[in-house]
Amino acid sequence: MPVWQCGRYRLSFARPAIMAIINVTPDSFSGDGVNGSVEAALRRAELALAEGAAILDVGGESTRPGSVPATLADELARVIPVVRALTAFDVPVSVDTTKPEVMAAAIAAGASIINDINALREPGAVEAVAATDAGVCIMHMQGQPRDMQRAPQYDDVVGSVDTFLRERVVVLQAAGVPAERISLDPGFGFGKTLAHNLALFRALPQFVAQGMPVLVGVSRKTMLGEITGRPVEARDVATAAASLLAAQHGAAILRVHDVASTRDALAMLVALQD
Repeated sequence: MPVWQCGRYRLSFARPAIMAIINVTPDSFSGDGVNGSVEAALRRAELALAEGAAILDVGGESTRPGSVPATLADELARVIPVVRALTAFDVPVSVDTTKPEVMAAAIAAGASIINDINALREPGAVEAVAATDAGVCIMHMQGQPRDMQRAPQYDDVVGSVDTFLRERVVVLQAAGVPAERISLDPGFGFGKTLAHNLALFRALPQFVAQGMPVLVGVSRKTMLGEITGRPVEARDVATAAASLLAAQHGAAILRVHDVASTRDALAMLVALQD
């Protein structure tokens, strides 16, 4: 069973952990951003923890398809005060960022996890994390958010993602980040068509076999809308169903907007399997 060492937290996964999304952006694709409000972020975090979240994931830059990167100053101003406030809950606080400066500031402010859609490829990112004891989640993405959904193509999407993640693990380990501090994310919806996403979902056991916790983030994403025909605000049932299937495929961390529905789905899985 994999473990994830995240600062002073050592997470084991007898059951999947729910990572609650705390968007502090003004332009979240799901419409739930709190635009840097510490008070609103605290309220959202309190609710998420009451509903069963084990990790709080703070994001200060929208990564929806077509989005424009936030400036460093804006992202720091949105994220760091919220991170400081959330550390009062005594649960791992994750920061979703690609910027080394934000990574370093977030860890200094009390964050235990860096969740990077760019897999620490920005110059200085590996060093910003390696010098600490923070956990890190590395994700596969083809292209960048502004252009990633413009006709993404792969000869073999599963093989490409698997190879990419393995190569990034080698880079991190060479920099002094042990495997027990690393989590893997196949990057659903980041430079993938529906067919690519479905192939990756079916291949989750292959990523799990690498021995590190696998994070699955499909919450309210376009792939669910393509399958169900539902708009963004009506995809929580589909999210819970997909999260349940991801758990059955071995996912250790489920990153979601609506914690309660995913918690209930997992409770049913546990009860009916035991």
